[in-house]
This record gives sequence, structure tokens and C-alpha cells, in this order.
Amino acid sequence: MADLRKVLISDNVDPKCKSTLEANGIQVTMNTKLSPSELIAEISDYDGLIVRSATKVTAEVINAGKNLKIIGRAGTGVDNIDISAATERGVIVMNTPGGNTLSAAEHTCTLMVCLARQVPQAAASMREGRWDRKKFMGIELFGKTLGIIGLGRIGREVATRMQSFGVRTIGYDPIVPAEAAKEFNVEFFELNDLWPQCDFITVHTPLIPQTRGLLGDETFAKCKKGVRVINCARGGIIDEAALLRALQSGQCAGAALDVFEQEPPQNTELVQHPNVIPVCHLGASTVEAQSRVAVEIAEQFVDFNEGKSLFGAINARAMVKALSPSAKSLVKLGERLGRLIEILYGLEACKEISIAANGPDYGDAPSFLPAAVLSGVLASNASGVTLNLVNAPDFAKKKGITAKATHYATTDSRYRNTITVSVGGHTFGGTVIGNSSPIFSELDGNQLHSPINALGNVVIGRGPAVCAPKFMTIMAEHGISTHACSGCSDIGMLDVSKVVPEDVLNKMRSVPEAEFAAML
Repeated sequence: MADLRKVLISDNVDPKCKSTLEANGIQVTMNTKLSPSELIAEISDYDGLIVRSATKVTAEVINAGKNLKIIGRAGTGVDNIDISAATERGVIVMNTPGGNTLSAAEHTCTLMVCLARQVPQAAASMREGRWDRKKFMGIELFGKTLGIIGLGRIGREVATRMQSFGVRTIGYDPIVPAEAAKEFNVEFFELNDLWPQCDFITVHTPLIPQTRGLLGDETFAKCKKGVRVINCARGGIIDEAALLRALQSGQCAGAALDVFEQEPPQNTELVQHPNVIPVCHLGASTVEAQSRVAVEIAEQFVDFNEGKSLFGAINARAMVKALSPSAKSLVKLGERLGRLIEILYGLEACKEISIAANGPDYGDAPSFLPAAVLSGVLASNASGVTLNLVNAPDFAKKKGITAKATHYATTDSRYRNTITVSVGGHTFGGTVIGNSSPIFSELDGNQLHSPINALGNVVIGRGPAVCAPKFMTIMAEHGISTHACSGCSDIGMLDVSKVVPEDVLNKMRSVPEAEFAAML
């Protein structure tokens, strides 16, 4: 369970969102009138936040959310959420990648038809009392070539619909291979080969550094004279200044824009150009889409809270397969092993960490164990930030620390499955008994004769074996009993009844033979 108790909805979403959350035991506040400062003041009371596009979830908002675990976007685009800040705080960011698909695809096709036949301009002329039949000469779509940039859900739906008009569909996507594009009748081309073929171009990509200004002066110069463009994705993918120049020169015959670099748009010359169809970001504005994304984000929150799935998560790849009870126990074991190696050898010795998930049941473990181990390694070096599977890899990267995990189908241990963590020639290991009892089973390459509860109050000591009874005596004098003791070589572990205070640890460290003593 993720323990989502209270969720704030700060934008207008379908009431089904609130009712779905409440039906699953989550308390919901819906307040769509919060100013940025009011949101910062309120957010600390909530475990989750759901927004559309109006609320700007800034780093200030995220840092003020002391209990914030998850931010949900009822829609696709998340450019109103500071994902870097959320990741740094260990907050999951989630969207509803499929909820707007049909509405956005239909909207794109609608604008393409309008571009071909100048329907909005003709309607505006009629309202002004004119009958300009000759002025609005259009073109047929049949036989034309549509270039689709981005062959994800929306791009595929656009292709399928426009093919029914007899349009040839070609496309490009850096992730979708040519073989996959063939399955929905799209011919795949690299961008430089695609531009000269297109009568129409539509973009369906996120706005990232690689796509900002994708259609600019250089691109328009490579296109057919008279190309028409549609953007229902994100403002900024088409360079608006370059588009205006292309329209003025006739290189571009028309543009249909549902999104802009600034919204509302500041480039009034572009909006008022007679060959531009400007629309006020309506791609997802259908009754069906808004109902769908509201229910989907609520259901995704519920599934996360119940440990079922993490569908739609953008910045929590390591958590996707770490929600089951058995996986959560492995995460805890990984964290403790990471903490162990950092205590024994220090952060500088942990720059390269090798992890092995051994046994038939740990096949998914490499997807989350590196983040888990890194959480433990960096726990005392995170500047007050609580590390988890979301933010630990980011912190590790900044400190030049890497962790890699490999699965092996068998194990040499007496246990069916084990995890081992190795650094600088030292290997430590453990396993999970049942689904919920992590134990340490290996110290510095040696099997423990008696396992130690990995989640207990564990004292780590280094020195000859005679240190252990002396440690136990000192702790007993202060009312601390020892549940279990095990060790090998010069490292020992004591599972004790409570956390050992620092003054007691100092007495243990003063034992002449002792080299080291610390709480795990």
C-alpha cells in the first residue's frame, strides 16, 4: 500500500475523478481557485495532487509538499509540471497517455480537412455578409501525402482515419521501427527524406529539446512549396516566427494550430494571417475525453495505492515491477545491503556497484534493485532528502555512482533465491523468507551460520570474534538485549532489541580489540 490518504484536485476535472477516489477510501478536496501562493500553503496537507493544464506545479509547490507522493495529470502533456523537481524529491509524476487519443486524433483530422477546404474562413466570410465562393477554392485530400511526425497512439489513429480519404501516409518516429509502422500502413522515412514528399505535415511528439523548433526555416526550405501544417501536440514544435515567414513567402500554404508557444498566443500577426486556422487548445476538449482521463487518473491513483500497478508513471521506471509484497521486501533488503556497504567502506569505495539477483523467482528484480541499493548507499548523503526508487538513481548520477544488476537463474546458496551486492571485491548478500522477511545471509563472501533479520536493529562490528560477547555485555548493562549474533572473518552482526544510543556505541568502540561499531 502507498498510503494515499488525501488528494487535492486543483483543476476542473470530471466529477467522476473525485467519486472514484472516494469510493476507494481516499479523501478528496477539490479546489480550483487556488492562487500559486495558496497552493504552496495548502499542498503540505496532501499525499497526492491531480491537475489538468491550468495549475503550474512548480519546484516551489513540490518542495512545499512534504507529504506529496504522487502528481497526476488528467491528460497527456506534463509540461506544466516540474518533473526534475518531482524526481529529486522522490515524487511520482503520472499522466493518462491514452485518455485523449481519439479526441486529439479526430481534432487533427478535422483541422486537416478545414485546411484543405478553408471551411473556417468561408464561415467567417458568411457571418460578415459576404458570399465569396470563388475566393475559397480548396483542394482534394485524395491522393495527397501526409507526413506524420510521431507514430505513437495519436499518430497511428490519425493515419488510420486519413487513409480512408485516400491519403498516402508516411511518417517518422525515433522509437517506432519501420516494421511496426507498416502494420498501420505508414511508410517510414528519415526526416530529410520525408519533408520533400509531404503535402500536409502533422506533429504528434512531446515538446523536448530535440523537438523544439523541429519545423523551422531550414525544414520549411526542404518542403514542397505550398505545404500545409497541423499542430495539435505542443506549442514550440513548430517555430512560429519561421512559420509566419513561410506563410508570407508562400512556401507554406496554410497552418492549423491548436497549440502555441505561449497560450494565449502573443504572436497576433500569425493568428490573424488569412491562411492560419487558430484554435484555442481544444484537442482534448470533448465530453468523452474529459470523462475518460478523469476516471483513468483516479483509477491509476487507486491502483498505485493498492500496489497493483503504476501505469502512466513518467519518472518511476524502477517502481513499475516493485509494487508486489515480495518485491517490496526485496527493495527493503536492497536498501539495507546498500546501507551496509556504505557504512563499512564509505561512499568513495561505492562508485561501482555490482548486483546479482540469483534464483528462479528474482527475474524482475534487476529492474528495481539498483535504485533500491543506491537508496541505502546514499541515505546519509542526501542533504535531508528521503531517497526512494524515484530519486535515488538521479542522486547517484550526480555523485558519479553506478549500480548494475544481473539475473542468474540459479544460485550456489542454500537458499532458493538470493541477492548479492559487490563493491571493491567485497560481497554481501541476503534473501527474503516467504514474502516479507528479508535476512542477511552472506558477509564479505562468507555464508552466515545463522541469518540476521535485515529489518531489525542491527549493530555492525569489525574486529576479532572476542568483540561480540564484550559488545553484548556493554549493551546488556544499558538494558539492550541481543536476539541473534552472527558473523564471519572480521565482521559481525548483532540483532538487538532497540536502537543503540551513540554513547553506548562509543563504549563499544572503546573495546581494545574493536576496530569499528555502528548501527545499520
